[in-house]
Amino acid sequence: MLTYLFIAISAIFSFLAFSNQSLFDNLKFNPYIILNRKQWYRFFSYSVIHADWMHLMINMFVLYSFGGIVERYFVNYFDSKGYLYFGLLYIGSVFMSVVPSFEKHKKNAYYNAVGASGAVSAVVFSNIIFNPMGKIGFMFLPFAMPSFVFGLLYLVYSAYMSRKGTDNIGHDAHFFGALFGMMFTIAVKPSLFMFFIHQIQAYFN
Repeated sequence: MLTYLFIAISAIFSFLAFSNQSLFDNLKFNPYIILNRKQWYRFFSYSVIHADWMHLMINMFVLYSFGGIVERYFVNYFDSKGYLYFGLLYIGSVFMSVVPSFEKHKKNAYYNAVGASGAVSAVVFSNIIFNPMGKIGFMFLPFAMPSFVFGLLYLVYSAYMSRKGTDNIGHDAHFFGALFGMMFTIAVKPSLFMFFIHQIQAYFN
């Protein structure tokens, strides 16, 4: 499955970049360098490297948890073409999740970003569109919540933290990756939008 391929690519390149600073620097997302050196490949290459082992493991665990499910949803709806759509979802979100950051930081030579968080967010939110009533839980919470509730809280939190800007986490990429995941999924299967709405209405009735 493509999920395992994306995990393998991230694991290999991250492992290599952990011990090779030059490779890390040449692949990371830096809007200033992209603009001034025309290194457009960085819109994609940043996603295959991570800041450290914890960053890599968290992203790949979430991708492993949701990627296979979403991939099967696409295949169930579109047969073999579903693999193409899943690939476009993932790769498209790698690019689209950092476009706002590029515009925001293109004059800042010190802004850098790495990791597949934006793409992983897209996969999670694609799953939410496919299955809004699915349960999502956390280790530190004694209960699971409907996925659409998690999605709403996640978007609010990401937007708030992005505006606050007090940590080194790419909340912009999380937020816009999530939006892309929802919009792409609905774009390729428009009937899912009304399914999503009806599921939420039924939950509150």
